[in-house]
Amino acid sequence: MSGYTVGYIIGSLSAESINRKLAKALIRLAPESLTFVEIPIRDLPVYNRDFDTDYPPEGRALKEAIAAVDAVLFVTPEYNRSIPGSLKNAIDWASRPWGTNSFSRKPSAVIGTSPGKIGTAVGQQHLRSVLGYCDAPQMTAPEAYIEFTANLITDHGEVTNASTEQFLSRFIYAFADFINHVLSVSPGSG
Repeated sequence: MSGYTVGYIIGSLSAESINRKLAKALIRLAPESLTFVEIPIRDLPVYNRDFDTDYPPEGRALKEAIAAVDAVLFVTPEYNRSIPGSLKNAIDWASRPWGTNSFSRKPSAVIGTSPGKIGTAVGQQHLRSVLGYCDAPQMTAPEAYIEFTANLITDHGEVTNASTEQFLSRFIYAFADFINHVLSVSPGSG
């Protein structure tokens, strides 16, 4: 398998985000064939189509960061049974202006954690709908809705529960295989 660069986007802007801990865990468990870079979304202004003719530096930096990676991993909480506004805003910036969608044909995966019993299941479904519209091929299995419990993942990304660690390892290895599959299929060969 070739080496790939994965850009990861944390849907939470919180400095103490449990989803940031989850991202660290995935990076620790990932195969050596994957290199990770965070794609920051904190400094983006609220998207407005008036910017389409002259993107601000933050919008250009986001699009350039996505263009520079082979795949995108979304690690996000669920807010009010949907995705955080900051994440939707970033997707709007990256997919605009019309005809310059940064997510088109970019392999993606979605995962998230929350203290609730269903993890981020409903928010992930909303995100998947948006990514489907953005023409981003999505890894659909295994689905990953993690119920975050106290000390499940340390600040350094160490997973303290063996079965959760095994699941996360399977998830990130499956994503590596998915990226390889999507990027090895030439356009029009279907």
